[in-house]
Amino acid sequence: MTDITIYHNPACGTSRNTLALIRNTRTEPTIILYLETPPSRDLLKKLIADMGISVRALLRKNTEPYEQLGLAEDRFSDDELLDAMLAHPILINRPVVVTPLGTKLCRPSEAVLDILPDPQQGAFIKEDGEAVIDDQGQRVGKQI
Repeated sequence: MTDITIYHNPACGTSRNTLALIRNTRTEPTIILYLETPPSRDLLKKLIADMGISVRALLRKNTEPYEQLGLAEDRFSDDELLDAMLAHPILINRPVVVTPLGTKLCRPSEAVLDILPDPQQGAFIKEDGEAVIDDQGQRVGKQI
């Protein structure tokens, strides 16, 4: 059994599609509802480092606290941005997925395919109707 963790928001379509793609490998991940159980500062820093992105790259911009706190301004340090994400977990972009092959912010949802160790087990169509995986478990439209 493959060890996969998803930092998930069930109200988010991208997060739901990512979870469904994980489950399409017949793997049930550990689901962390990060709005209810936010990661610690140390874990958040580790996830960011493991993804190889900046703190700002994990910051969700189209949410009320982002505007209220003026986070678009370039004057905030990484520590201040982390403080904001920990105080307002909705500012953490999602979904973040951790697998034995890596850690990734899965936007769009099919980005998770790059780090899933097990193959897709059948067709998958996103909630918006976009076909991602065909009946043979192969990515639709993926260049070889």
